[in-house]
Amino acid sequence: MLLNVAAYHFAPIDRPRDLADRLRERLESLDLRGTVLVAAEGINLFLAGDEAAVRTVVDELRAQPDFAAMTVKYSRSHRQPFARLKVKVKAEIISFRRDNASPLDGPRAPAVEPHTLARWLDQGHDDAGKPVVMLDTRNREEFGYGTFANALTLQIDNFTDLPQALEPHRDALSDATVVSFCTGGIRCEKAALWMHAEGMSNVLQLDGGILGYFEQVGGRHYDGRCFVFDERVALDAELQPLVDDAA
Repeated sequence: MLLNVAAYHFAPIDRPRDLADRLRERLESLDLRGTVLVAAEGINLFLAGDEAAVRTVVDELRAQPDFAAMTVKYSRSHRQPFARLKVKVKAEIISFRRDNASPLDGPRAPAVEPHTLARWLDQGHDDAGKPVVMLDTRNREEFGYGTFANALTLQIDNFTDLPQALEPHRDALSDATVVSFCTGGIRCEKAALWMHAEGMSNVLQLDGGILGYFEQVGGRHYDGRCFVFDERVALDAELQPLVDDAA
Protein backbone atom coordinates (compact mmCIF):
# COMPACT_ATOMS: atom_id res chain seq x y z
CA MET A 1 0.00 0.00 0.00
CA LEU A 2 1.33 3.41 -1.01
CA LEU A 3 0.71 6.72 0.72
CA ASN A 4 -0.53 9.62 -1.41
CA VAL A 5 -0.27 13.23 -0.33
CA ALA A 6 -1.83 16.40 -1.74
CA ALA A 7 -0.45 19.57 -0.18
CA TYR A 8 -0.19 23.26 -0.88
CA HIS A 9 0.89 26.41 0.88
CA PHE A 10 1.03 30.05 -0.07
CA ALA A 11 4.25 31.68 1.11
CA PRO A 12 6.74 34.07 -0.51
CA ILE A 13 9.60 32.19 -2.15
CA ASP A 14 12.54 34.34 -3.21
CA ARG A 15 14.23 31.72 -5.39
CA PRO A 16 11.62 29.27 -6.73
CA ARG A 17 14.13 27.59 -9.04
CA ASP A 18 16.52 26.85 -6.19
CA LEU A 19 13.73 25.33 -4.11
CA ALA A 20 12.51 23.28 -7.07
CA ASP A 21 16.00 21.90 -7.67
CA ARG A 22 16.44 20.96 -4.01
CA LEU A 23 13.07 19.27 -3.91
CA ARG A 24 13.73 17.32 -7.09
CA GLU A 25 16.98 15.96 -5.69
CA ARG A 26 15.37 15.02 -2.38
CA LEU A 27 12.30 13.40 -3.92
CA GLU A 28 14.41 11.39 -6.35
CA SER A 29 16.53 10.12 -3.45
CA LEU A 30 13.34 8.88 -1.75
CA ASP A 31 11.95 7.31 -4.95
CA LEU A 32 8.80 9.42 -4.84
CA ARG A 33 6.71 10.21 -7.91
CA GLY A 34 4.18 12.90 -8.63
CA THR A 35 3.97 16.57 -9.53
CA VAL A 36 5.42 19.54 -7.67
CA LEU A 37 4.73 23.13 -8.70
CA VAL A 38 6.82 25.92 -7.23
CA ALA A 39 6.20 29.64 -7.73
CA ALA A 40 7.07 32.89 -6.04
CA GLU A 41 3.70 32.61 -4.28
CA GLY A 42 4.20 29.12 -2.79
CA ILE A 43 4.17 25.39 -3.43
CA ASN A 44 1.64 22.82 -4.66
CA LEU A 45 2.45 19.11 -4.66
CA PHE A 46 0.96 15.69 -5.31
CA LEU A 47 3.19 12.77 -4.39
CA ALA A 48 2.97 9.03 -3.82
CA GLY A 49 5.32 6.36 -2.59
CA ASP A 50 6.55 4.59 0.52
CA GLU A 51 4.75 5.95 3.58
CA ALA A 52 7.90 6.73 5.54
CA ALA A 53 9.37 8.60 2.57
CA VAL A 54 6.21 10.67 2.02
CA ARG A 55 5.97 11.61 5.68
CA THR A 56 9.66 12.49 5.73
CA VAL A 57 9.18 15.02 2.92
CA VAL A 58 6.13 16.55 4.59
CA ASP A 59 7.97 16.79 7.93
CA GLU A 60 11.01 18.37 6.28
CA LEU A 61 8.87 20.98 4.53
CA ARG A 62 6.88 21.76 7.65
CA ALA A 63 10.10 22.16 9.61
CA GLN A 64 10.74 25.30 7.56
CA PRO A 65 8.98 28.30 9.17
CA ASP A 66 7.39 29.43 5.91
CA PHE A 67 5.74 26.02 5.41
CA ALA A 68 4.84 25.13 9.00
CA ALA A 69 1.11 25.60 8.34
CA MET A 70 1.07 23.73 5.01
CA THR A 71 -2.29 22.11 4.26
CA VAL A 72 -1.88 18.35 3.77
CA LYS A 73 -4.34 15.64 2.69
CA TYR A 74 -3.44 11.92 2.76
CA SER A 75 -4.97 8.92 1.01
CA ARG A 76 -3.78 5.43 0.05
CA SER A 77 -3.58 3.34 -3.09
CA HIS A 78 -2.45 -0.15 -4.00
CA ARG A 79 -0.50 0.99 -7.02
CA GLN A 80 1.62 4.00 -7.93
CA PRO A 81 -0.71 6.60 -9.49
CA PHE A 82 2.09 8.64 -11.07
CA ALA A 83 4.27 7.53 -13.97
CA ARG A 84 7.20 9.73 -12.98
CA LEU A 85 8.34 12.72 -10.96
CA LYS A 86 7.77 16.21 -12.39
CA VAL A 87 9.01 19.35 -10.62
CA LYS A 88 8.15 22.62 -12.36
CA VAL A 89 8.55 26.33 -11.72
CA LYS A 90 5.42 28.30 -12.62
CA ALA A 91 4.15 31.86 -12.46
CA GLU A 92 1.35 30.67 -10.11
CA ILE A 93 0.90 27.41 -8.23
CA ILE A 94 -2.67 27.47 -9.53
CA SER A 95 -3.21 29.67 -12.57
CA PHE A 96 -5.99 32.26 -12.14
CA ARG A 97 -4.52 35.42 -13.72
CA ARG A 98 -6.65 37.87 -11.76
CA ASP A 99 -5.77 40.79 -9.52
CA ASN A 100 -6.92 40.79 -5.89
CA ALA A 101 -6.62 37.02 -5.65
CA SER A 102 -3.30 36.49 -3.90
CA PRO A 103 -3.37 35.06 -0.37
CA LEU A 104 0.00 36.77 0.17
CA ASP A 105 -1.54 40.25 -0.03
CA GLY A 106 -3.60 40.00 3.15
CA PRO A 107 -5.76 37.69 5.29
CA ARG A 108 -7.40 34.73 3.60
CA ALA A 109 -11.06 34.89 2.70
CA PRO A 110 -13.51 33.71 5.38
CA ALA A 111 -13.85 29.93 5.57
CA VAL A 112 -16.29 27.37 6.92
CA GLU A 113 -15.02 24.11 8.36
CA PRO A 114 -16.53 20.78 7.20
CA HIS A 115 -18.57 19.88 10.29
CA THR A 116 -20.23 23.30 10.36
CA LEU A 117 -21.03 23.07 6.66
CA ALA A 118 -22.53 19.59 7.09
CA ARG A 119 -24.74 20.93 9.89
CA TRP A 120 -25.88 23.84 7.71
CA LEU A 121 -26.72 21.44 4.89
CA ASP A 122 -28.58 19.18 7.34
CA GLN A 123 -30.76 22.05 8.54
CA GLY A 124 -31.14 23.70 5.12
CA HIS A 125 -29.66 27.09 6.06
CA ASP A 126 -26.74 28.69 7.87
CA ASP A 127 -26.86 29.86 11.49
CA ALA A 128 -28.34 33.21 10.43
CA GLY A 129 -31.16 31.47 8.58
CA LYS A 130 -29.82 32.27 5.10
CA PRO A 131 -29.96 29.64 2.35
CA VAL A 132 -26.64 27.96 1.54
CA VAL A 133 -25.50 27.65 -2.07
CA MET A 134 -22.57 25.38 -2.83
CA LEU A 135 -20.43 26.86 -5.64
CA ASP A 136 -18.22 24.37 -7.46
CA THR A 137 -15.08 26.13 -8.74
CA ARG A 138 -13.79 23.06 -10.60
CA ASN A 139 -14.12 22.30 -14.29
CA ARG A 140 -16.77 20.22 -16.03
CA GLU A 141 -14.62 17.09 -16.25
CA GLU A 142 -14.11 17.14 -12.50
CA PHE A 143 -17.70 17.69 -11.38
CA GLY A 144 -18.81 15.07 -13.88
CA TYR A 145 -17.52 12.49 -11.38
CA GLY A 146 -19.38 14.04 -8.46
CA THR A 147 -20.20 17.21 -6.55
CA PHE A 148 -22.27 18.43 -3.62
CA ALA A 149 -26.02 17.89 -3.97
CA ASN A 150 -27.67 20.81 -5.78
CA ALA A 151 -24.35 22.62 -6.22
CA LEU A 152 -24.01 25.43 -8.71
CA THR A 153 -21.63 24.09 -11.37
CA LEU A 154 -20.07 26.31 -14.00
CA GLN A 155 -19.46 24.97 -17.51
CA ILE A 156 -15.75 25.79 -17.58
CA ASP A 157 -12.70 23.93 -18.80
CA ASN A 158 -10.11 26.02 -16.97
CA PHE A 159 -10.02 27.80 -13.62
CA THR A 160 -9.19 31.04 -15.43
CA ASP A 161 -12.67 30.90 -17.03
CA LEU A 162 -14.46 31.12 -13.68
CA PRO A 163 -15.00 34.91 -13.45
CA GLN A 164 -16.81 35.14 -16.78
CA ALA A 165 -18.88 32.01 -16.11
CA LEU A 166 -19.91 33.25 -12.67
CA GLU A 167 -21.12 36.67 -13.83
CA PRO A 168 -24.67 35.64 -14.91
CA HIS A 169 -25.29 34.07 -11.48
CA ARG A 170 -24.22 36.93 -9.22
CA ASP A 171 -27.64 38.48 -8.69
CA ALA A 172 -29.21 35.12 -7.86
CA LEU A 173 -26.52 34.48 -5.25
CA SER A 174 -26.75 37.83 -3.51
CA ASP A 175 -29.17 36.74 -0.73
CA ALA A 176 -27.48 33.41 0.04
CA THR A 177 -24.41 32.27 1.92
CA VAL A 178 -22.21 31.00 -0.89
CA VAL A 179 -19.71 28.27 -0.04
CA SER A 180 -17.08 27.88 -2.77
CA PHE A 181 -15.25 24.57 -2.94
CA CYS A 182 -12.69 22.64 -4.96
CA THR A 183 -10.65 19.47 -4.55
CA GLY A 184 -8.25 20.44 -1.77
CA GLY A 185 -8.89 24.13 -1.19
CA ILE A 186 -6.21 25.81 -3.28
CA ARG A 187 -8.50 27.19 -5.99
CA CYS A 188 -10.93 28.51 -3.40
CA GLU A 189 -8.11 30.35 -1.65
CA LYS A 190 -7.87 32.50 -4.76
CA ALA A 191 -11.45 32.44 -6.00
CA ALA A 192 -12.96 33.48 -2.66
CA LEU A 193 -10.50 36.36 -2.32
CA TRP A 194 -11.27 37.54 -5.83
CA MET A 195 -15.03 37.31 -5.24
CA HIS A 196 -14.76 39.38 -2.08
CA ALA A 197 -12.75 41.99 -3.97
CA GLU A 198 -15.54 42.02 -6.57
CA GLY A 199 -18.13 42.84 -3.91
CA MET A 200 -19.37 39.31 -3.11
CA SER A 201 -18.96 39.58 0.65
CA ASN A 202 -21.34 36.64 1.21
CA VAL A 203 -18.81 34.07 -0.09
CA LEU A 204 -17.00 31.57 2.13
CA GLN A 205 -14.49 28.90 1.16
CA LEU A 206 -14.74 25.29 2.30
CA ASP A 207 -11.71 24.75 4.50
CA GLY A 208 -9.68 21.84 3.11
CA GLY A 209 -11.87 21.39 0.05
CA ILE A 210 -13.73 18.21 -0.82
CA LEU A 211 -10.93 15.97 0.40
CA GLY A 212 -10.93 17.68 3.78
CA TYR A 213 -14.73 17.28 3.93
CA PHE A 214 -14.45 13.57 3.10
CA GLU A 215 -11.77 13.18 5.76
CA GLN A 216 -13.83 14.82 8.50
CA VAL A 217 -17.46 14.24 7.53
CA GLY A 218 -17.58 11.52 4.88
CA GLY A 219 -19.95 11.65 1.95
CA ARG A 220 -22.95 13.33 3.58
CA HIS A 221 -24.59 15.73 1.06
CA TYR A 222 -22.04 14.77 -1.64
CA ASP A 223 -23.08 12.81 -4.73
CA GLY A 224 -20.44 10.64 -6.41
CA ARG A 225 -16.67 10.85 -6.19
CA CYS A 226 -13.97 13.51 -6.21
CA PHE A 227 -11.89 13.65 -9.39
CA VAL A 228 -8.11 13.73 -8.93
CA PHE A 229 -5.49 14.46 -11.57
CA ASP A 230 -3.67 11.14 -11.63
CA GLU A 231 -4.23 7.48 -12.44
CA ARG A 232 -6.52 6.94 -9.44
CA VAL A 233 -9.07 8.97 -11.47
CA ALA A 234 -11.40 9.77 -8.54
CA LEU A 235 -11.73 9.11 -4.81
CA ASP A 236 -14.87 8.11 -2.94
CA ALA A 237 -15.92 9.47 0.44
CA GLU A 238 -13.63 6.93 2.15
CA LEU A 239 -10.75 8.28 0.02
CA GLN A 240 -10.55 5.02 -1.93
CA PRO A 241 -9.54 5.22 -5.63
CA LEU A 242 -11.96 4.50 -8.46
CA VAL A 243 -9.15 2.76 -10.32
CA ASP A 244 -6.84 0.64 -8.23
CA ASP A 245 -5.10 -2.67 -8.47
CA ALA A 246 -5.95 -4.49 -5.27
CA ALA A 247 -4.15 -7.59 -6.45
